[in-house]
Amino acid sequence: MTKKWARAALTHPAFCGVSRAHLGDLIEELADLWLVRCESELRERRGAERQREAGAGPKHNLVFTDRLLVTLVHLRTGLPHAALYGIARSTISRAIGETRPLLAMRGFTVPDHHSGARLRTLADVFAYAEAAGIRLRIDGAETQVRHPKAGRPGRRAFISGKKKQNTIKTTTISDGQGRLLWSGADRPGRMHDQTAMRTEGIAEQFRLRPKVTAEVDEGYRGLANEFPDQISAPPKKPKDDAPLSEQYAWREMRRRQSSQRICVEHANAELRQWRPLQRYTGPREDYAATHHGIASLVSDHSARRPTHCKPSTELVLARQAAC
Repeated sequence: MTKKWARAALTHPAFCGVSRAHLGDLIEELADLWLVRCESELRERRGAERQREAGAGPKHNLVFTDRLLVTLVHLRTGLPHAALYGIARSTISRAIGETRPLLAMRGFTVPDHHSGARLRTLADVFAYAEAAGIRLRIDGAETQVRHPKAGRPGRRAFISGKKKQNTIKTTTISDGQGRLLWSGADRPGRMHDQTAMRTEGIAEQFRLRPKVTAEVDEGYRGLANEFPDQISAPPKKPKDDAPLSEQYAWREMRRRQSSQRICVEHANAELRQWRPLQRYTGPREDYAATHHGIASLVSDHSARRPTHCKPSTELVLARQAAC
């Protein structure tokens, strides 16, 4: 298959996971960054300034458009490197290794914001939530990874107490419509959800911004107890001998809290549509860049969903009554 036919086939959203318009925006956004990085690496390798004009010397087997495309296809489908473009596997691997960090450093798109601003840190998310007056939804997720070799130090750190497998744990934050705002805090699977976010500095953010509120699950009970006016967790289950009315009230309160929090589960489901986040088979050292790159693409897609405002039920006077 020629490069022309391969490019035409792989630009289909079923392979690369993004629309052709979105792909064009990514090429325009990242091409200059890739070129600057290449020139910087060449400068370090030479140890001196360029002796020939730009463009001299051997040409790249894959131009940046093809490099970005094979990276997207690999992230979306998990196809083997040797199956892409019909060229050497090492060339594809090197292209993915060069392009994946560019996707990871993009950050997350701000919904309903056309200035190009992006959220990159937890502090950015809390600042946006306070300014926009939105209620955050926070939830953790685990991705199975390859287990380390026997005898390697820290081997048990990745064994999840919940899944009983080697996993890496991440945390997802979305708004009330399931639009991804942030996904990070990559930690070994043995670490608790709440501990992972505390090490990321979420408690300090709640103290600095007392107007920000959030919906969480039972795994963040400690944070909910520490910030009862800002964080809503599922209600505690009543005792077995509690009155029937109290048990019914608990079920209804739990159902309502779950319906408010379910949108972050939908955001996690969007991430799971990309093959590496279903079961990651690559080196664990590259998981963070892979996860952040996929999350930035998912945020681009979810941010395009318009904001839905609930209709007001307030009674409005149609006309003034004559006195």
